Amino acid sequence: MLPDYGWLAWTLIIASTYLTGISKGGFAGGFGTLSVPLMALAIGPIEAAGLLLPLLLVMDVFAVKAWWGHHVATEIRRLLPGMALGVIAGTLLIGTLDESHVWLLLGVVSLLFVAYMIIKPAASRPIHALWAWPASIGVGVTSFLAHAGAPPMNLYLLPRRLSKQAFIATCTLAFAAVNLMKLPPYLWLGEINLTSIWASLALALVPVAWLGVRSGLWLQSRVNERLFYRLVILAMAIVGVQLIVKAL
Repeated sequence: MLPDYGWLAWTLIIASTYLTGISKGGFAGGFGTLSVPLMALAIGPIEAAGLLLPLLLVMDVFAVKAWWGHHVATEIRRLLPGMALGVIAGTLLIGTLDESHVWLLLGVVSLLFVAYMIIKPAASRPIHALWAWPASIGVGVTSFLAHAGAPPMNLYLLPRRLSKQAFIATCTLAFAAVNLMKLPPYLWLGEINLTSIWASLALALVPVAWLGVRSGLWLQSRVNERLFYRLVILAMAIVGVQLIVKAL
């Protein structure tokens, strides 16, 4: 049975799905962080997160297939343990943490990222690989709570000075991994159920997801590297302001 949403809710859900697909395709990845807040304008954020995860897993299949081989394997290995710890922490916190505090934290992290990239855009050398630990734990927690792991991921990976392709591919594989980690606790907590699976996968949302990924692939291949990173920074600024407004 489908959830009893109104036309506005379904419009926002479809828009969020397409927006997330574009992000998964590699175009201005920070925009994907807007998906849960956008859905949450019409339905609860926890419900939105449960509705979106099955679609994210489908998008991950499309995106990983498109970007496989371009990722930096050493960066993936650095990120995996911390992301697993973050998912465990998110599972333990979800019943006790106020949602407005989550939005506020994500918004502040996003704007700190923007400030760092504006003030120190030409660092003499990439940041140290040890920063992968706090960043990846942050990815695990924020991704678990609201599918919003882009701010801490970008805060670590962008200053690592990867090429555009390597950056997109590494983000794609890392987020595919963390989404798989989230699936068992989401099922255990009841955030994913037959209703949310039916709403996510049995409607026209999978074609929307596929179209979004293809659109992202088309857009990123036609945008130069400098402009691409500026778009990511702009996306993070938009995300940060939107999340702080949501929290307040």
